[in-house]
Amino acid sequence: MAVNDKVRIDKYLWSIRLYKTRTLAADACKENKVKLNGVNCKASADIKVGDEVSLKKDGFTWSYKILALIASRVSAVLAQPCYENTTPESELNKYKEWFDNKSANELRERGAGRPTKRDRRDIDKFKEI
Repeated sequence: MAVNDKVRIDKYLWSIRLYKTRTLAADACKENKVKLNGVNCKASADIKVGDEVSLKKDGFTWSYKILALIASRVSAVLAQPCYENTTPESELNKYKEWFDNKSANELRERGAGRPTKRDRRDIDKFKEI
């Protein structure tokens, strides 16, 4: 695990496995879905230990506190001590409720086939709420 004194936020979000690719992390920054200490940030923003990062992902707002900086992607077990999840309890409950009901409440019945474009839009709108 490489330890640095400053790291780009897109690289950090990718390395602690909050995004699958660094490009997705950079795109989230461009779309103003990532905030550093309450302010929208660019993908090139440098972060430091103690910063607060909040991101909107899949219709939910997640908050994290940076405990250690890493620049390379590591396993989930090694990434865990590098951040602290500070997401409010209400948002966690919202996610838990969605996760528990997602298979039963997808706006479509099981075995109904592939969703049409209209169905997909309806599902996406439901997830954004």
